[in-house]
Amino acid sequence: MIGAMSEPVVAIVVAAGLGRRFGGTKPKPTLRILGRAVVGMAVEGLAAGGCTDAVVVINGKISHVFRAALMGSPIPVITTPGGDTRQQSVAKGLEVVRNHPRLSQAKVILVHDAVRPMMPANVIEGVIQAVKDGAPAVAPAVPVTDSMRIVPNGDESENSAFDRSQLRAIQTPQGFDLQVLLDSHDRMAALNQEFTDDVTCCEKNGHKVTLVPGSRMGMKITEPADLTIARALWRVRASLGHHSGRRFWRQWRPEIGK
Repeated sequence: MIGAMSEPVVAIVVAAGLGRRFGGTKPKPTLRILGRAVVGMAVEGLAAGGCTDAVVVINGKISHVFRAALMGSPIPVITTPGGDTRQQSVAKGLEVVRNHPRLSQAKVILVHDAVRPMMPANVIEGVIQAVKDGAPAVAPAVPVTDSMRIVPNGDESENSAFDRSQLRAIQTPQGFDLQVLLDSHDRMAALNQEFTDDVTCCEKNGHKVTLVPGSRMGMKITEPADLTIARALWRVRASLGHHSGRRFWRQWRPEIGK
């Protein structure tokens, strides 16, 4: 079994959301891009980036759909039902890791949105390496390209400009020292506090967040138009030759400081 003889690098893949903004009858992670399920592509990308195992947190009512979507995974996959929120679903995945005789030995754990199926392997490698180098909480990030304005209290009649050079869009997979993530989740649950992503959870518990270069290929599929764009990009990627492909993808790997 892959990873059985070495220290595991585990990814929790969050695929339990209902996808209300997307619409339709199928959960977003089981939709297909050129014949491949979104969640399956996400797991394949994590494997290419160095993960040895995946815990996929799913909607338990349609587990058979996810089993089909994850067939042929290059690394061992455990599925487990999620909770009512993303935070609860990650906690469910962490419980699987905590109680597993081999996965609990991991020092590096990643948390990834299943609906980011195209994150390049080099970004995932960078997240893993940053944790191995001692960072307790790591997130890939890309510069914000749109102009930004602040709307205090949601009143759009009162707004002001904000310097976008100070902003970064945060992506997944986010990487962690396993014990740091376990302790942070446990403490936030005990305090009944909520958070939007897992690096924020760790930050609220006193741990520094490290940013590494992300990729615009790590787009999140939220609306139907996003799936159309993802299919077009994947088709272009499949058709480009080595040199032209390298020039093209360079534009999708912005450095954080740009």
